[in-house]
Amino acid sequence: MTDPNAIQPSALDQLPDRDPEETAEWQASLDAVAREAGPHRAAYLMRRTLERAEAGGIALPKLLETDYVNTIPTAAEPGVPGDEAMESRITAWNRWNAAAMVTRGSKYGVGGHIATFASAAWLYETGFNHFFQGKEADGSGDQLYIQGHASPGIYARAFLDGRLNEGHLDNFRQESGGNGLPSYPHPRRLPWLWEFPTVSMGLGPLSAIYQARFNRYLTNRTIKDVSASHVWAFLGDGEMDEPESTAALALAAREELDNLTFVINCNLQRLDGPVRANFKIVQELEAQFRGAGWNVIKTLWGSAWDELFQLDTTGALVRRLREVPDAQIQTYQTRDAAYIRADFFGKDPALAEMAKLLSDDKILECFHLSRGGHEARKVYAAYKAAVEHKGAPTVILAQTVKGHTLGEGFASKNANHQMKKLTVDEFKTMRDLLDLPIKDSDFADGVVPYGHPGADSPEVRYLQERRAALGGPAPARRTHALAPLPAPAEKAFASFDKGSGSQNVATTMAFVRLVKDLVRDKETGRRWVPIVPDEARTFGMESLFPSLGIYSPKGQTYEPVDRDQLMYYKEAKNGQILNEGITEAGSMADFIAASTAYATHGEAMIPFYIFYSMFGWQRTADQMWQLGDQLGRGFLVGATAGRTTLTGEGLQHADGHSPVIAATNPAALTYDPAFAYEIAVVVREGLRRMYGEAKPGEDQNVFYYLTVYNEPMPQPAKPAGLGIDEGIVKGLYRFNTAESAGVTAPANAPRIQLLGSGTAIHWTLQAQRLLAEEWGVAADVWSATSWSELRRDALEADAALLRGEERVPYVRQALQGAEGPVLAVSDYMRQVPDQIAQWVEQDWSSLGADGFGLSDTREAARRHFGVDAESIVVAALAQLAKRGEVKATAVKEAREKYGL
Repeated sequence: MTDPNAIQPSALDQLPDRDPEETAEWQASLDAVAREAGPHRAAYLMRRTLERAEAGGIALPKLLETDYVNTIPTAAEPGVPGDEAMESRITAWNRWNAAAMVTRGSKYGVGGHIATFASAAWLYETGFNHFFQGKEADGSGDQLYIQGHASPGIYARAFLDGRLNEGHLDNFRQESGGNGLPSYPHPRRLPWLWEFPTVSMGLGPLSAIYQARFNRYLTNRTIKDVSASHVWAFLGDGEMDEPESTAALALAAREELDNLTFVINCNLQRLDGPVRANFKIVQELEAQFRGAGWNVIKTLWGSAWDELFQLDTTGALVRRLREVPDAQIQTYQTRDAAYIRADFFGKDPALAEMAKLLSDDKILECFHLSRGGHEARKVYAAYKAAVEHKGAPTVILAQTVKGHTLGEGFASKNANHQMKKLTVDEFKTMRDLLDLPIKDSDFADGVVPYGHPGADSPEVRYLQERRAALGGPAPARRTHALAPLPAPAEKAFASFDKGSGSQNVATTMAFVRLVKDLVRDKETGRRWVPIVPDEARTFGMESLFPSLGIYSPKGQTYEPVDRDQLMYYKEAKNGQILNEGITEAGSMADFIAASTAYATHGEAMIPFYIFYSMFGWQRTADQMWQLGDQLGRGFLVGATAGRTTLTGEGLQHADGHSPVIAATNPAALTYDPAFAYEIAVVVREGLRRMYGEAKPGEDQNVFYYLTVYNEPMPQPAKPAGLGIDEGIVKGLYRFNTAESAGVTAPANAPRIQLLGSGTAIHWTLQAQRLLAEEWGVAADVWSATSWSELRRDALEADAALLRGEERVPYVRQALQGAEGPVLAVSDYMRQVPDQIAQWVEQDWSSLGADGFGLSDTREAARRHFGVDAESIVVAALAQLAKRGEVKATAVKEAREKYGL
């Protein structure tokens, strides 16, 4: 068995030792130190030597962990350039009002979190007072990703600043009256304040990394210089367990995103208990971030610890801090001095001697109160070092106490995340601790009062002056008065109207061709942001590589293997394509940053993200919801769509349900186009609605989801006649009738209406011919471009009726007077077309690809799911037989004829 403490072979072992004698001297020196001064001293010297080597640029493996002490020693801390006493008073008011807001709301049972902001208050206040740039600063100001559970503290500061009033605070988590505050950072609910939704844990850090990266993209492409903007992400140590939290750390380091700082509030607690009860989360995170290439700053201990570290002449204190698990650190927070003397100091003779020099009050001050994240001077030093560091992103690991200043009933208690209120007596104790001028008589009828020093008080003037110097209020979201983007030339869209003739063209290819034309537009072409997760060649996008370039902050430092080919792999610092590798989550984070640039940076960008439809909503639906909450605009394109169009790929690639998931998102406009001209109409309408002249009452803060297929088929010309474009946009239009299709059916033949979407319309057209030629049935074919938009319109019509307004759903209007029953067909599960069933007056039935996908040919898969042309014929005859319009025996005959 290998000894884990043995020296392991390294790459250096493969090189000849040019001076074995010198090497032996170094090794003998280390042995001597270990023998004479002990192994701890030897380890100490080795760590310092490695740190010196790293600082000097000597190529050595990085030291992944440092001692459990502050990275910036007290002697190296810069002074805080402000009035620390004033800032302490401001923070006290914000602590009070955050707790009061949640407590007052608790009587309505709406919940809230007190302990998170109590631990993180100085992490935010120091930033607001000295670092966070507002919207009037250079570039676009800073982007702040606020930890969701800390939102009461942000509201409290906005109240002190005059941006909120008591009425707002009293409506925390009570929004239906129109004057409320959302529970967490929700831009859709409070769009003038919040920019970034973060409470779906793990998405905040992922989005922050890609936002910092997109800032560089905008600058490098000369869209806008936002090099002065800094991205700050405030996170919890428990949140870092989410895989998305650390998924893109290497990207941030690889692209040297020194415009990004993570601030992780290490209060050592998650929702139910310790984050790492038997281990040390700070050390784990340090190793993880250092290993990924980040600059790491630990801000663990407050100034009360300075005396203890000065007494630690043997290193015993530092060693003990490294070995005590987090849950025991939490326990010390709640125990008396005698317990701490015995359990912490009593384990080492040197520490026992040190403890004799410390009073009980000193021990309690250190272990109960003094944490680096609770002191402005410590936090300021960390922030200053972070923004000045170049060449890598920075993470600040700030140790705090969850529930700090809320009293013994809260601090470090396992249940404090679920504790929603303080008693009046606890508030009075908190008032005395914070030294706030609130009288006992202010607690009228046992209700805790809000506190405010006055609009013209020194505290408010100081706060506002600091924010003015930093570029205005923060956080703040601005919807800039942007001029509508000019519509691209009509030629790009009209070229699809004539169809493809005899050429087979997949709708995926049609969409890519449309984008190729649109990115050439002189007015808006440079604003397109193509995003793809390492599948560009699958979707036929490789021709965009040399013309647009793939974005890389380093450009292309190599000669590509296909340089002599027409469609070679071209990377460029000003490249337009974001090719993310195999990460749908990263691609979605890209999309969110680009889709909200109109607000974040005052620059309208047009992202389209194209992906395997199976790996979109199913895999990253949480981010699609984040996109809607953040009011993003753009085009999501689910390619190789449908359950039966991917020959041979099988269950995990066969998408039969993405439109179902998409229909749950109120901001998503979902389309399943059948033909190339439909795609052109939808994209043109999307550009108008999201980026052009909005119609009265129209919400521009939507995004489009289009499904496109990899099945090459002849693309027909757009039918002539009025209302085709309107029908495409609204979700349904009649593509042809039995008569216009030229199929032969007897006079007075039974008639049925066939509704098809996406690739299913081709089987429907085949069924139309079979019904006429072999069964004497006339069928009209309709293209259902959007089942969900039809449903959305119908729901709005129902709501209007309840208000006393007369309104008929569009689907009912479109089908009015259509003869016979309706049969709807989709390459998705039947639930997709069934969305509109209740609003169709005719008899309704549907076919779809329910169940798991399978590997086979398209024809075999469609027969398996019962959606091929022959299956449609049998289903149509069954409907007509129920109505007595064809003989009942026809259904059996058709089944036998087609081998079903």
